[in-house]
Amino acid sequence: MSSTSSSASKWLRRWPQALVAGGTALDLACGSGRHVRHLAAAGMQVTGVDIDAAATDGLESCAEIITADIESGPWPLAGRQFDLVLVTNYLWRPLIPLITAAVAPGGWLIYETFAQGQQSIGRPARPEFLLQPGELLDACMALRVVAFEDGFELMAVNPRFVQRVAAVRDLHDGVFQRYALDRTEAISDAE
Repeated sequence: MSSTSSSASKWLRRWPQALVAGGTALDLACGSGRHVRHLAAAGMQVTGVDIDAAATDGLESCAEIITADIESGPWPLAGRQFDLVLVTNYLWRPLIPLITAAVAPGGWLIYETFAQGQQSIGRPARPEFLLQPGELLDACMALRVVAFEDGFELMAVNPRFVQRVAAVRDLHDGVFQRYALDRTEAISDAE
């Protein structure tokens, strides 16, 4: 496994079928680009969005980078849809409808972030940054949920309360896609 691959979220790596070479991907609140690099290495055309231009410096070689304040400024992706929309460790509730609308027909939403309970062990601890039970399920009402988790992740480093969803926007009624639930890539539980 490459270092680019091993630094990517285990939840993202759990769904390799969402990474289609030549497809488009959005990494929202991409930070320094660990997922931007992973998606680009998979052959995707990546768009990364973050408020911090210093953090994203150097990512322009592998992705379209948009520097924007998505919490108080205009949504910089109006009218755009992606084959994969990825959100990790980020929550700003007013954006959830825009995030789900950015998933193209046949596309995936891979979303994971901190959940209620996290305040009992560390940061983030403020309610506005913690998902309520089942909140991501409610957010995906217009999508087909392939998998959902809501619980405590005991990791070797940084245990956390987390909520995750993998969901797709079906192409249209009557077309039954096969979404594999078994792992197709070995993932270390220690990560």
